Amino acid sequence: MMKFKTPKKGRIRRELEKRAPRIVETGRKTLILQGMKTSGLLNSVLTEIYHLKKESSVRYTRKNDNVRPFESGGETSLEFFSQKTDCSTFVFGSHSKKRPDNLIIGRMYDHHIYDLVEVGVENFKSMESFVYDKKLAPKMGSKPFIAFIGEGFESVEELKHLKEVLLELFRGEVVENLNLAGVDRAYVCTALSSNRVVFTHCALRLKKSGTIVPRMELVEVGPSMDLVLRRHRLPNDGLRKEAMKTAADKPKKKEKNVGRDVIQGKIGKVYIPDQQLGDMNLPNKAKGVKRERREAKMNKQANGHAPKKQKGGSN
Repeated sequence: MMKFKTPKKGRIRRELEKRAPRIVETGRKTLILQGMKTSGLLNSVLTEIYHLKKESSVRYTRKNDNVRPFESGGETSLEFFSQKTDCSTFVFGSHSKKRPDNLIIGRMYDHHIYDLVEVGVENFKSMESFVYDKKLAPKMGSKPFIAFIGEGFESVEELKHLKEVLLELFRGEVVENLNLAGVDRAYVCTALSSNRVVFTHCALRLKKSGTIVPRMELVEVGPSMDLVLRRHRLPNDGLRKEAMKTAADKPKKKEKNVGRDVIQGKIGKVYIPDQQLGDMNLPNKAKGVKRERREAKMNKQANGHAPKKQKGGSN
């Protein structure tokens, strides 16, 4: 039988709670690593991706000979690195004669490979090759816009899969509300054909439009590259079904005296208890009672009634 150990230190317990599975995963980390052989262009691509996701990524610069995501048995080391760094997405770069400047982007489920997309990098332009006003440079950690242009992202299976993976890689943490003034970057993916996508990174410039909503202009700041689709592997039905599980919705507790209307919305009833003022006891030192006693005493004196003698008085 397996022996389970309970952590005794609070630091270890808190770290395990952070890595525990959640219903809604946010703030996913990305593992960036390379194979045994890489090119100068591919190293620049991996470095640029690391700078774009610096707050939520881990970069390994050592060469890894035993990492082969598409081959059976070649994903063991990759899954070990994923569990070690607690990363749910990864970017792996390799270079060979058959597949030059090769980039593999994949997702993990329970620290096991979920799906894979392999692309080739062409026409790469780094951030340093673009000239623009440095005041427009996107700030680190800002929330990006992601635009997918082209019908292929809705009709071609490979491009649909690439769209899902790119969204998972660059969208960052999921938020409910967004301040428009804090959005300063956009990723634009344009499908030129069924197997070629142009990826560009642009800064957003806000200008006056005469209305409340400002006019936006895109300024290309890099990196820019062409992604040529090569191979992709979808998850099997069993793994997909297990990964898509959601917790059953808990029944809401019934609220007393609260109803809902289609027009008026939420309606509540308020009950006020009867105030029985007649049964309330007046205080002994009430001003009204003193005044009544004083007036009664004055009326008796006016009618000729002598006041009562006090006990112990002088003769």
